[in-house]
Amino acid sequence: MAPAARGPERVADARARARGIRVVALDVDGTLTDGTIFIGPAGETMKGFSVHDGFGLTLLRESGIRLAIVTGRQSAIVEARAAELRFDAVMQGVRDKAAALRALATRFECTPTQVAFMGDDWPDLPAMAIAGLSAAPADASGPVLEQAHWVSSRTAGRGAVREFAEWLLEALGARDALLARHRASAGATGQ
Repeated sequence: MAPAARGPERVADARARARGIRVVALDVDGTLTDGTIFIGPAGETMKGFSVHDGFGLTLLRESGIRLAIVTGRQSAIVEARAAELRFDAVMQGVRDKAAALRALATRFECTPTQVAFMGDDWPDLPAMAIAGLSAAPADASGPVLEQAHWVSSRTAGRGAVREFAEWLLEALGARDALLARHRASAGATGQ
């Protein structure tokens, strides 16, 4: 369900909610990844992350948005990816995602209405219910799609987070300035 297919009132509501966002929190499996977990013969696990999603998160960070991961699983892979992208907070092994979102708001001196949360499945619903802006990839579960204020036209691990990042930057009025800065930077280096 693409954002435009949600009706003009729903789109306007999502844009209004976006204007106050200071923190973006994300689930991992099924949001930052396509949900696939590879388990090797020695029990080692691997996950795939999109570099496009990663760059979208970098753009959010460059605009002053704080980044957080809130996930029910525990993984060194998530720690490594979050460190690479310079996330401000990583909360793993979380059973109560709404409580985690409240804790993030306290940590970053804002309210839950200033936190956006993107998730894909039933355990994400409590966090989505208190977030100022909730988002979901196109292939999220039905109840999540119904509850989300904004739904990507892309699937998890395949650009959904990047699409959300660019949409949020546009809603905040920051996208054009970031794009101009990157264009100027490329011109200065001769690329």
